[in-house]
Amino acid sequence: MNASARRGKSARRAPARPAPSRQPCVLRVCESYEGLSRAAANRIIARVREKPDALLCVTAGASPAGLYELLVEARRAVPSLFARARFIQLYEWGGLARGDRATAGAYLRARLIRPLGVAPRRFLSWESCAPDPERECRRMAARLKAEGPIDVCVVGIGRNGHLGLNEPGDRVETGAHVTELDPASLGHSMLRASRGAVQYGLTLGMADILQSREILLLAGGAEKAAQMRRAFLGPVTTRCPASLLRLHPAVQVFCDRTAAGMGGEGAPKD
Repeated sequence: MNASARRGKSARRAPARPAPSRQPCVLRVCESYEGLSRAAANRIIARVREKPDALLCVTAGASPAGLYELLVEARRAVPSLFARARFIQLYEWGGLARGDRATAGAYLRARLIRPLGVAPRRFLSWESCAPDPERECRRMAARLKAEGPIDVCVVGIGRNGHLGLNEPGDRVETGAHVTELDPASLGHSMLRASRGAVQYGLTLGMADILQSREILLLAGGAEKAAQMRRAFLGPVTTRCPASLLRLHPAVQVFCDRTAAGMGGEGAPKD
């Protein structure tokens, strides 16, 4: 069965009617990628200090790399900082072998989970090569229901406006689901290291993201500027999933000057 045939069985579908923004996002324009990473790290560290067993939703890619380095640095200074924190993986590239270094799970384990000393039971992760992807989505939905809601959700903005692997379209899926990937997503730099072919995406849905207590969006580099304009100056629409963040009352956007369309120092490319 192909990805398009599987799509939509794991979660209810939300209509694509644009809606007005309820409350403006907090936009923090930093001088550099290092600055936005530091600001985001400070917010997460503060949240974990407030709630030591916080559930943090984490994403892969170039955008959060600096943030993760700073969290690992903070843990070196205070070894107990993340001793009770829990983590859930936002998305995965479906069809890749478990050991493929291009998987989002491999990225997160190498850069964040192992360096923070997070036990496997505190990391809710996708199985990239699950024999039944729909069942894998149900498993992740059940885990999130038992452990959630998410306290802080870290997201980046895709070059097509996606969040996680919630792709642009007439509708978005609300919960964990299998998704047919947009060509822009299949061109992600992470996949250059893949030893296999990505067949579909596995991702938490837009309702999972929007039910988070707090959302942090990280954006760096001039290549993100067009989608940032679409997301925060254009209509709220499923054609740009990132624009749906404007429906959430507690979103902080950390971007550098180039992502904000102001010129200046850029960021690593996704």
